[in-house]
Amino acid sequence: MKTHPRARAAWTAAILLFAAAGCREKPVAPAEARAKKESKDDRVSREHRDAALARAIVWIEPAVPISKFDFSANPPGEGSFDARADVECTFTTKKIGGTTPKFYCTMPDGETLKVKYGEPNGEIPAEIAATRLLSALGFPTDRMYRVRTVKCRGCPILPQQALQCLERGGPKAVCMEGSTENTLVTFEHAAIERSFDGKKIEAEEDQGWSWYELDKIDARAGGSPRAHVDALRLVAMVLAHWDNKGANQRLVCPDGRERTDGSCAAPLAIIQDLGATFGPKKMDLPNWKQVAVWSDARACKVSMSALPFSGATFPERQISEDGRQFALKLLRQLSREQLDALFIAAGVSSFNHVIAEAHTPRAWTDAFLAKVDQIASAGPCPKTQ
Repeated sequence: MKTHPRARAAWTAAILLFAAAGCREKPVAPAEARAKKESKDDRVSREHRDAALARAIVWIEPAVPISKFDFSANPPGEGSFDARADVECTFTTKKIGGTTPKFYCTMPDGETLKVKYGEPNGEIPAEIAATRLLSALGFPTDRMYRVRTVKCRGCPILPQQALQCLERGGPKAVCMEGSTENTLVTFEHAAIERSFDGKKIEAEEDQGWSWYELDKIDARAGGSPRAHVDALRLVAMVLAHWDNKGANQRLVCPDGRERTDGSCAAPLAIIQDLGATFGPKKMDLPNWKQVAVWSDARACKVSMSALPFSGATFPERQISEDGRQFALKLLRQLSREQLDALFIAAGVSSFNHVIAEAHTPRAWTDAFLAKVDQIASAGPCPKTQ
């Protein structure tokens, strides 16, 4: 990010001014107020949400054969960005969660997208690699685009801190100190995130779904079979997706699949935040290599209890043989060349790693394939009932 040389001094002055002002009233921008109202109005009953979860799908046949998937390019489709593009957008004071640098920015056509920025920021290469991998395998998720720069109009010098200041109730003039509608701040090492197209199905704010709730998916009700659910669990173990609180997953009704009675013809259970993967310290090769796929390979049990938050919402589960075989069917289609391209596109070569080996994409490929071998060498697992 190219910042003003007085950035930190300006921010310190802003904080001191905020403290002196003693203001406790939280200003809410009109756009933010509308978003909150729409979010509340769109919530469903617990029964509606639970019925949708029972019918949820976690895997869809990929449109492009896995062995042909191009990991080197940004996700295709309408509104895609060229990796060499300089993208210009307008800063949006929309609430942002998490601790890593990010903000919302509105494009000229009115679409608001999330921008992740900063170096080093392990979420960027981790999320690019993880989302492309899941998409290739057939597990729906959000789309991440690497671009050359994001030019943010109206941006404060430190967007993440400014948004946190606003969230705490700071006056806009203080939190946004130094920014005007004509201010243009350029962010390098940035990525743009676009959410999966569809309407959230939730009974409360940021409910998402927790991994222990996957047990509620019922193939007899139209949901995914156990094999697909278990394959998703195994892929999550390969990625070491430990930051798996409910808000980092999403139950969604794809565009065009909502029925007239308000129910969804084909609800999807997707992962929406994959920034804390390939670690646990986000793109941390030596530690990622040490994370075993199985907690008990002979019994086909998986667990994240050794990862941060003791696995969070991901409890120990026994994987079925059908699930193990289905995961292998998907993963074995990936070539070394594809995986090299995946890690090159994610930016592992330029990331500020602790060890030199981690700058080599092939080292990541070898570690990934070693985890696939762990899946292959286990079992046989119990058959799906």
